Amino acid sequence: MNRLDKLKPAGGFSAIVHVLLVAVLPLIVFILVRLSFVPLAYAVILASKWRMLAVRPRHWPANIRANAIDIIVGLSFVSFIAGAPSQQSWQLVWAICYGIWLTLIKPRSSTFWNAIQAGAGQILGLASIYALWGRSSLLVLVVATWAVCYLAARHFLSSFDEPLSSMISHAWGYFGAALTWVLGHWLLYYAFISQPMLILSVLGVGIATLYYLETNDRLSVFVRREILLVMSAVIIVVLLFSSWGDKAV
Repeated sequence: MNRLDKLKPAGGFSAIVHVLLVAVLPLIVFILVRLSFVPLAYAVILASKWRMLAVRPRHWPANIRANAIDIIVGLSFVSFIAGAPSQQSWQLVWAICYGIWLTLIKPRSSTFWNAIQAGAGQILGLASIYALWGRSSLLVLVVATWAVCYLAARHFLSSFDEPLSSMISHAWGYFGAALTWVLGHWLLYYAFISQPMLILSVLGVGIATLYYLETNDRLSVFVRREILLVMSAVIIVVLLFSSWGDKAV
């Protein structure tokens, strides 16, 4: 047995600590936010991923990339809990949603669930970015959007035998960054949903669905046209009926 195998929480004290941490993590985050220790709640999310650095440094980039979506989702839920109305019930709802992610969604590894995880990571990550940093520098929004889109694409394509996964992921990240650079000059919000997040979510889900169905030989001409029509309709409505000014709507 090599050193890397020993670090896997297959049993023993490490496995017990890991299971307990996953079970109580949403509760810990909820309590910390209620006590106004929000930075500490973010730190707990990062600390919960200590195992990805418990290997030789040359493995760190791959481990960080593999755990990126879980980190993005965790940090996003902290921001949602902290930004929820002061009533405890709304904060508790977000904590429960995080618990569902940790126990029901994150552990699954099939192609379908990897796609769900990637979509959730991109949508939740973009939502938290524009909620927290909507008034910050445009460069910050561009870089953050690029990172989330790139990592979501890498997570999605990791389940497929795609030789161009790296290039496709970089292309999607670049597209998200470029779209943010353009729309960031007229950053609009529909309630709490930002325009870049809405467009990237619609396009991302649509393109991922087309790719998933095509690789599983389930994409008919009718379904392809239906998905493209829905994507086009949403984008056209957003572009035509938005109030193009430097304000939120």
